[in-house]
Amino acid sequence: MTADRALRWRRYAIALTLTAAAILLLFREDVARLVTIWWTSTTFGHCLFIGPVIAWLVWQRRAELGALAPTAWWPGLALVALGGVGWLMGEAGSVSFARQFGLVVMLQGTVLTLLGPQVARGLAFPLGYALFLVPFGEELEPALQAVTVRMVMPLLHLFGVPASSNGVLIHAGRYWFEVAEACSGAKFVIAMFAFAMLVAATCFRSWQRRGWFLLAALIVPVLANGIRAFATIYAAHLTSVAAATGFDHIVYGWLFFGLVMAAVLAIGWRWFDRAPDAPAFDPATLPPVRGHRIGLPIAALLTVAVAAAGPLWSVTIARRATPLPARIDLPQLAGWRRAPLSRTTPWQPYYPGADHSLFGRYARQGAAVDVAVAVFASQGEGHKIGAFGTGVLREEDRWVRVADAAPIAGGASMRITAAGPVERIVTTWYVVGGTVTSDERVVKIEAMKARLFGGSQRAMAVHLSAEVTPGRDARADIAALAAALGPIGDLADRIAGAR
Repeated sequence: MTADRALRWRRYAIALTLTAAAILLLFREDVARLVTIWWTSTTFGHCLFIGPVIAWLVWQRRAELGALAPTAWWPGLALVALGGVGWLMGEAGSVSFARQFGLVVMLQGTVLTLLGPQVARGLAFPLGYALFLVPFGEELEPALQAVTVRMVMPLLHLFGVPASSNGVLIHAGRYWFEVAEACSGAKFVIAMFAFAMLVAATCFRSWQRRGWFLLAALIVPVLANGIRAFATIYAAHLTSVAAATGFDHIVYGWLFFGLVMAAVLAIGWRWFDRAPDAPAFDPATLPPVRGHRIGLPIAALLTVAVAAAGPLWSVTIARRATPLPARIDLPQLAGWRRAPLSRTTPWQPYYPGADHSLFGRYARQGAAVDVAVAVFASQGEGHKIGAFGTGVLREEDRWVRVADAAPIAGGASMRITAAGPVERIVTTWYVVGGTVTSDERVVKIEAMKARLFGGSQRAMAVHLSAEVTPGRDARADIAALAAALGPIGDLADRIAGAR
């Protein structure tokens, strides 16, 4: 690298560092949430290593990058704006993933704007790999729980252990076992995918071999987790739950992922077709920047200004809370009376961020149905419908989901169970602004629309629940109370004082 080019790189690197620092400062709350998740979550602890890996990937490319001339390129602002729109939609819909994804895209756009498309092509993989800084993949947990149960049951029968399953609960021998979210294997599938992407990019040239390696990296952890879950249950059957749990924690926490990584590497080792010291890219093949150049100081200022547009819009337009009465209560219903809550199978939804929470029981002619209402003046981080660990089931709850059930009166229904086992049916409706739905995805969309365009911010969750007992039709009891309550939208207006 010539002295002039080295000086040029120094100037552009300083500008990139200062601009990125300004964006991180502007979105410091999202940065703090990201770091907290990396540090505290067992599922996303691998994200702590993504930053150092990106730095190593860039360092590997230092010789090739030295042959390029960084150039500020104003079309890169489109990528910054795209990330800003993603962040704004996440902010409006209270979706942490969208905000964090938008932040990473803005930083990618910053590199493209300040260093130009030629350098960005040379950094294509490190820039793309930065997406693994965003925690994602928890949506796989229900499917992986089901897969784990389907793997465990035949293995238990094969080894002569009497077993039956009810959703994610397995009754094997003397004990009940729950295939919880933490036991689904999602954390290892997510981490293994990030690791496999790195190996595929650095150890293979053939796209076909990369594809097969990534497929193996997804399948092997799922199979291994099923075997691990079976081994834990079988060990408990032969010894005790305490002994099997202790063994499982050691294997699951310290050995399992290392063994799975070694197995995946062993599978792909013989097909590695890229030399460790091979150049990451050929600078001669990258076309130079021929147009759309812009001065470096102006590019840095415009990048920060475009990134700041989302927060400015959010503060200016999308923070209008709907006033609520100081006190609200459940309605009186003809033919139904208020009754004491259950002491044998108590259940209550969890909404720690609600402005008002109501819970009570209605009874008539042997029927007993619990009603829970959570009211939000507005939704945001820490006070929203559909937040992780809130709603029908809280995190580490004694109640667990068995399966979805057929809708009742338009509400989404779920079977849940607790130790005993005892069972309940819970039916759920949500009201956001003037929209009534049972789909949390619609809740997010409606909340996002209200926050983007200044509509009504009010949101409400309504749950009806009945115990499953011999001689009673819990679903019919819930349907009868739903009919007595009337349209959920009207009920929401009455409770929130809109009528």
